[in-house]
Amino acid sequence: MIRGPGRALGALVALGLLLSAAPARAGLADRVGATFVLIAEEFVRAFQPLEGLIVSVEGDALYLDLGESRGAQAGQELLIFRKGEEFYHPLTGKPLGRYEETVGWAQIRRVQPRFSEALYVPLDGKPRPRADDGVRITRGRIKIAIAPVLDLTQSKADLRRVPYLLATVLERSKRFQVADPLAVAEIFAPGGARVEEVLGLPNRATRLARTLEVTGWLVSVVLERRGVTYLDTTWISAVTGTALFSRRQPLVAPAAAEEQRFPWEPPVED
Repeated sequence: MIRGPGRALGALVALGLLLSAAPARAGLADRVGATFVLIAEEFVRAFQPLEGLIVSVEGDALYLDLGESRGAQAGQELLIFRKGEEFYHPLTGKPLGRYEETVGWAQIRRVQPRFSEALYVPLDGKPRPRADDGVRITRGRIKIAIAPVLDLTQSKADLRRVPYLLATVLERSKRFQVADPLAVAEIFAPGGARVEEVLGLPNRATRLARTLEVTGWLVSVVLERRGVTYLDTTWISAVTGTALFSRRQPLVAPAAAEEQRFPWEPPVED
């Protein structure tokens, strides 16, 4: 169970301080990890528990009673469910709830103050949604996979530990369960899958997601534009394999002087 965005933000800030307290001339891996802390809360906020109703269906466009005031954001992906018959306590006979049937997914495209418009994503063998069907982001932890960092700067830095840094940030938010980075790394070992495939080939992204039993990918790219190095982090749906939203942040700058945590440690040069 989460403890609220404030508690999550506090954990992220604390981790940010730890990362920024690394050797002053931080290597690229440390800079990427510290930069992710600055944007991680946006990903956490986008996946806070949320529940509402479909109020209208027009083709593949769904209109939900979730607006900005209730936390709806473009890029969110919600489960569509239909309530069925009630079920009862076997001894007391009191109603305990209703059976539910999953009928598809809704990806929010446009948000207004009091409603949002979403794209309907069908589920094989299930009926189309209708008004009064429910939509939700689960209250449970969302299982995701963090892909190895794609470095487009040709820095040749060793970024293998970055997924572990990112996983620590997301796990501490209490909203995500991160797939074992070692298992993910094995998929992207030489001769295996490539990060570019997850970014550009939806069928490949969904197939790999099924292998890991996750509902989304987090793909980070380090790139340079006009002399500035950025961290670009994208959330990719495991349902459709398409990018739902992305955040870009300039890499935090390394400090001018080096401070080794222990005198026997080698300089950080990754």
